[in-house]
Amino acid sequence: MTAATLLLGPFLFQDFELPASIAWGGGQHLTIHRMPGGARIIDAMGRDDADISWTGIFSGPDAAIRARALDLMRADGSAWPLTWSGYFYSVVIAHLHIDHQRPNWLPYRITCTVLRDEASAILLSPLSIAASTEQDLSQAAIFAPNAFTTDPNAQLAAPIGLAKAPDIAGQAAQQSAANAYLNRAARNATFT
Repeated sequence: MTAATLLLGPFLFQDFELPASIAWGGGQHLTIHRMPGGARIIDAMGRDDADISWTGIFSGPDAAIRARALDLMRADGSAWPLTWSGYFYSVVIAHLHIDHQRPNWLPYRITCTVLRDEASAILLSPLSIAASTEQDLSQAAIFAPNAFTTDPNAQLAAPIGLAKAPDIAGQAAQQSAANAYLNRAARNATFT
């Protein structure tokens, strides 16, 4: 980690302040319904990020000043951007423990509570746009034949062709297309 840049708000960690490792991760908030006979229904309620923590040492003639500056950020209670090695979070400094051994040697432990994983929001945006676009195109492929022809055989071609085409939006788009086809077939059967 010594070659990486670690930035918390305006505070750039340097030299011995840089940690050997940063602990991060988390879990999934689950609600588990236990049924008679041992069956379970599990509701995934969303991500539950663990606190991000690391250790380092403030050293040199300005060690106490730098430690105090970080402590003032903790006391402020504001959300700060935290970045390192391609990770980007909004965090609040939950705990800062400084062990004042000498004026120029202050080991510290810091724990930041995650407000939001900003990098995942940036990375997932193109995926959700692509999935939405694919779903729109799937719907257009189903309804376009109805706009140009009244031949019932032509109406069958759209769902069959859609099922064979690769679908990045997944099975949900195919299910939606199948439901639209069945609804359209029911309406056609009623009026013919």
